[in-house]
Order: sequence, then structure tokens, then C-alpha cells
Amino acid sequence: MIDTPPLGPLPGTALPSYVFEAHEQLDRHVAGMIATIIRDRAAKGQRAVLGLPTGSTPVGIYRELGRMHRDEGLDFANVVTFNLDEYLGLGEDRLQSYRRWMHEHLFKLVNVPPENIFIPDGLTPPEKLEEHCRWYEERIREHGGIDIQLLGIGRNGHIGFNEPFSARDCRTRVCTLDPLTRRDAASDFFSEENVPVQAITMGLGTILDARKIVLIALGEHKAGIIRETVEGPATPRVPACYLREHGDAALMLDSAAAGKLTAMTTPWVLGKVKWTDALVKRAVLWLSEQSGKALLKLDDDDFRHHNLHQLLRHYGPAQELAHRVFRQMMDTIDYHPAGRESQRVICFSPHPDDDVISMGGTLIRLVEDGHEAHVAYMTSGNIAVFDHDAQRVADLVAEFNRLFNIDDRKSRELEHRVAKALADKAPGESDSPEVLTIKSLIRWSEAKAGAIVAGCREENLHFLDMPFYRTGTISKKPITDEDVAIVRALIEQVQPAQIYVAGDLSDPHGTHRVCADAIFRAVIALESDTGSRPEVLLYRGAWQEWAPHEIEIAVPLSPRDLRLKRQAIFMHESQKDSALFPGPDDPREFWQRAEDRNRNTAAVYNQFGLPEYFAMEGFVRWSGRPL
Repeated sequence: MIDTPPLGPLPGTALPSYVFEAHEQLDRHVAGMIATIIRDRAAKGQRAVLGLPTGSTPVGIYRELGRMHRDEGLDFANVVTFNLDEYLGLGEDRLQSYRRWMHEHLFKLVNVPPENIFIPDGLTPPEKLEEHCRWYEERIREHGGIDIQLLGIGRNGHIGFNEPFSARDCRTRVCTLDPLTRRDAASDFFSEENVPVQAITMGLGTILDARKIVLIALGEHKAGIIRETVEGPATPRVPACYLREHGDAALMLDSAAAGKLTAMTTPWVLGKVKWTDALVKRAVLWLSEQSGKALLKLDDDDFRHHNLHQLLRHYGPAQELAHRVFRQMMDTIDYHPAGRESQRVICFSPHPDDDVISMGGTLIRLVEDGHEAHVAYMTSGNIAVFDHDAQRVADLVAEFNRLFNIDDRKSRELEHRVAKALADKAPGESDSPEVLTIKSLIRWSEAKAGAIVAGCREENLHFLDMPFYRTGTISKKPITDEDVAIVRALIEQVQPAQIYVAGDLSDPHGTHRVCADAIFRAVIALESDTGSRPEVLLYRGAWQEWAPHEIEIAVPLSPRDLRLKRQAIFMHESQKDSALFPGPDDPREFWQRAEDRNRNTAAVYNQFGLPEYFAMEGFVRWSGRPL
């Protein structure tokens, strides 16, 4: 990928803020900043002192630093590191230990001397915790302070584990985790109840003493708190606001995390902008929503009263602008997204239920239009199955085999091994291979049942079991050529005219984005070798929906379509009623989320004055560029 400079600093923010088109560009930029400090200090015979976070946010930065060490000879022998925090009560043998995490994601990739690595000790005895925290502060001072402190941000605005209303001058200490913080960490521990209640964290005062601070946010789920941090009033309720006081702090964002900033959503209110077709469309749709008027009812005064004088002056009058956008939105409505002539299509489903949750209505329409619809389930989804479901299936199979005289002895042995493995598993620990296999089988059977309800043929269902996912834990491996080859082989086998890809790309290391990366790389390689590629459409729906100005194809759904889609989702019984990983702050079941979003998309179209439909599924065409 050719790097493009970041957009920024953005106007209207209380902290210098920079937006990168892709997270890989952000990763390289921040890694380059760190490398510059390391080399400058080494040239002066000094050590570089780094303050480091954990979590999904810095993973790409650490991988890039590892690449720079391997390929460019970046030497970490003069580097000292201090980690922000660690869960209290977790030893380094636990999967969720930050000490273990740092070794896996950074320290095994570079040559930081072990004696230069400082991480709070989560197993410190209670009576020695205050002493340990003072010792940690003394080590930072002994090494001359932190040269550059990297930070992520929680959805409640915490940095480190400094939760809302932490004292501005607090130092390394034991803190009690906010309920939202524990909820957001639940997936790492396989359940919220397994998340520790306390942690050791650097204090806000310690963080603000760093000579340079880089706050990083990736993904749509961070967009709201980023807006509060840099556009809202400074408040101790959002600890990240204290970074505004620092003389050399900056905010680095991907486009998703920046998505709610004024400079990104309504830049025209900040001053003069360069009007593009996409920005004109966004502004006019926004005006329709703000005024409560249908597109074709907008007049010149509506534009003037909402700071759109410039748009009106150069591209008006109002009726011409409104009609232009009305026609663009009308052109998105398509009952037959793959055309009327029979052809082959592939829906790539990252997990075994994303197909029917996110585009089940369109899948039904494709089949009814006479297309040969294939579904490729890219991962097993086995970590998202409750233990009691695995035990139930093991018991059922043992009894089934007994009743039909099918090797009763081996079945009973397996049943007992599964029961023991589940009973012996510590909270937050990964499953045994046998239990993971049973959980994979559960998701496999549900995927088949759901796709068949949608009309797909069993022989057109493909279970790819991609290697990157086979860890048995939340943390996954990076995509490799093997993953890309599996995807390409299926595309070459089926020869589709059109493929559908999950477009929930917020988390750069989440399964949806990793799967999309593998698909895009396969398609790019295929086009390079053959000169052609299938049309690629991106769907959403499990976590969020495309905004109206983004939608390029909207497929209308009837009440009957939505009922059938719901039946297909219901086949995923292990995910119904109470899913293991339901996502943050949305108590609705997946079928309810899908229906509400589909019906809301139709309602928004109707509010614009477009034809009224019962529900709609939206899609965006892939630009042809890698992530």
C-alpha cells in the first residue's frame, strides 16, 4: 500500500487530531515516531523509554516495530519499556495476562533486554501493593521519565485503567474497574463474571509526565468517546480530556473512530470546504434529516438556515440540488442486486451466522431470482458457544449411540472426558481440543440449517475453517498466505460474478476485518493474474448499518422476506436468547437487531420522500483497494 499523509490536524478539536485512511498507515506512522526516538537516543548514547499499552489498538504498531527490527535493523538494545497496567490477581500463565500479551505481540519480535521490561505485577500480595506501586514510580524516575507514551482509550474515556473521576495528579496505584470497562473486557475472559474487579495502573499524573503522548483510537465503537474527548467540555468524567493540558500530545485515528467529529460529519459548519459529489450528497441528506423535510420539499431558506450558503451559492438552487440527490437515492433501490440472468454468487460469512443476520433477505432474493447462491463460512465460530451446549450435545450423542448400538463404550468415554474438561476449566481458560470440536460441530449444523431455510442448497455451503482463527481464544493469528489461498481457491472453483463480504470493519484485528482482508487480498491477486474479478459488495447488519449517504444498493424486503429471514436466524440456537459474545451495550437478540435496522433503513428512505418499503438491506461497493 502506498502511504498517504494523514488528514489533519482537524479543525475544531481541543487536541491535535489526525485521521488516517487505513489503520495500517496509522500503524506505520506511529511506529516511525517510536523508531525515530529510539535512534535519536541511541545516537546520543541514551536509552529510549517507552510507555506501552495492550489491547487490540496497538497490535499493528507492535507488528510494524517487529518488522522494522527484522528488516531494517532497528535496535531495541537501548530501549526501556513501562507498561500502563495489569489485572490484579492474574499471573503471566493466564491467557489474559498483559505480561504474556506483551511477550506474544512485541517482546518476542524485538531485542529489548529482559531486565529493561517493566510491567506491574498482578500477583503482588495485598499487603505489598502500595510498596510495589511506589517501586514502579521510582523505576520510571530512575530511567529519566517516559519519552513517548502510547495510549488507547476506553468507551468511558479511561486511559490506562484511570476510570472516570480519577484524580488528575494520581500515580501508579490499585484501582477498581468501571462496570463498562469490565463489560468491554468480557470477550477476552469468555464472560463478564470472569473479568477481575481490580487492576494496577499508571496514574494520570504519571502519564502526563511523559514528554510525548500519542492517543490512538480505531473503530466506530470509539467514535462517540473521541468526540467527547476533543469536542466536548473538559470534564473529569472523561479522563482522556486531561491530555488537552499536555504540551506535546496528539490523537491518531482511523476514519471510523473519527466518524463523529464535526470535521468529518458536517465540515461545512466549520468553514469553507471543497465540495465533492459525495459531500454534496451527504450534506443534502443531512439537511433533509435536520429540517424534517423530504428531499423534494427543501427550499433555499433550509440551506441558508443550516450553514449551507456556500453549497447553495455554487450548486443551487435548492430544487436542483434536492432533485440531484433524490435521483441518486432512487438509483440505489434494486430488487435484483445480482441482475435477472442466472449467475453464481458467493456470500462470505466470517462467522456461521453473519450471512443470515446481515443479508438474509438478500440471500432469499438471490435464490428466488434463480442465482446459484454459495455461502462460505470462513471460521468455525467455536469460541462463541456456551459450555452447557457442548455438554448437552456430548450427552445426546452418547445416548443416541447407545440406543442405536453404535460403539457405546467410546461414546461414554468421550462424554465423561468432555464433562471433566469443562469441570476442570478455570474461568477465562480456553477449551480442550475435543470440546472445541464439539462447539464447531454445533455452529456447523446451525449454519447449514439457517442457509437451507434461506433457500441455499447444501452442496453450495463451504466451511473454510481458516487457519488464522484456530487458536481457541479471542486473540487470533495474523492473516497468512495460507488463508488467502483458501479464499482464492474457492473463488476460482465457483467462478462467481458477484461476492458479498462483511463490511463491519471497525476493529482492525476483529474477525470480520481479518476475513475481509483475506478476501480483498485474494481478489486483488486474482485480478492481477487474470485481468478480471467479481463485483464485490459489502454488507452490514450484525453490529451496525450503513449510513444513508454510504448506501449504494438498497434491497427492499417484504414482510414475508423478513419473516423468513427471522426463521433462518432462529436456526442458530446457540446464539439465540443469550449469545456468549453479544457485543457491547445492545441487549437485543441478533434477529431483533437485524429487523430493527432493516426496518429503520426503509423508514429513513421514506422520510427522504422515497418509496415506502417494509424493510431494506443496504450494501456498498468495494473500491478495489486493500484495507
